[in-house]
Amino acid sequence: MTTTVNGIKINYAVCGEGDCVLFLHGWGADIKLFESLMSAVAKKYMAVALDMPGFGESEEPKEPWSVDDYLSFVCDFLKQQSLSPKVLIGHSFGGRIMIKALSGGAMPSVEKAVFIDAAGIKPKKTLRQKLSLAVYKTGKLFLQLKPVKAMFPSALDKLRSKRGSADYNSATPIMRQTLVRVVNEDLTSLLPEINVPSLLIWGTLDTATPISDGEAFERLIPDAGLVRIQGADHYSFLRDPILTARAVSSFLHIVD
Repeated sequence: MTTTVNGIKINYAVCGEGDCVLFLHGWGADIKLFESLMSAVAKKYMAVALDMPGFGESEEPKEPWSVDDYLSFVCDFLKQQSLSPKVLIGHSFGGRIMIKALSGGAMPSVEKAVFIDAAGIKPKKTLRQKLSLAVYKTGKLFLQLKPVKAMFPSALDKLRSKRGSADYNSATPIMRQTLVRVVNEDLTSLLPEINVPSLLIWGTLDTATPISDGEAFERLIPDAGLVRIQGADHYSFLRDPILTARAVSSFLHIVD
């Protein structure tokens, strides 16, 4: 299904009936990845998911956004659809939006939360990473000089492609700026302000948001429990959909 929110056309899906469970996908993903888990949740609830602006089949923002901008947009979508979610389920980047929503009181109707390989904790840079960043910034400044740029017009783009992540290199200019804004915001200090029971599901081999992040979430959120999915990567809910569905179903009291 499609609708338009604040001038942006978005794609969304709804299945099941009952109280609303809102799904928030990760960076570079879309609602299709949630199909199996939504089906499990729809046995008791109305499962709702949207392709957030810039992802899936939804239009991208007109300018670079922050996490707060995405939260505001999601709230506007919920208002338009007359939805008051009782549960939030978010993967990766979706977890960032959840942290903001739950710590700031933007969604007072929420009673439970499920964080799956969630982002939000900014990793500390090693000395090697700091040196690499310094070299990159120096090279970037040099290649931006007009005489150098005239002689080597593609050198700056090549430098950026070598330095940037796969997500950064595959994104449009607006989404690249959005990604930079998003990943540079550390939300660790907001975790203790989350006051709803929270289920944490994490892959033990996750390299994007490592298991140590999940352990920090469990330590900092007052009422949280961590389920480790052994051998799974950043997409733990796809690597072991059965265990994920069981954990979520138990947490939400869904009976087959």
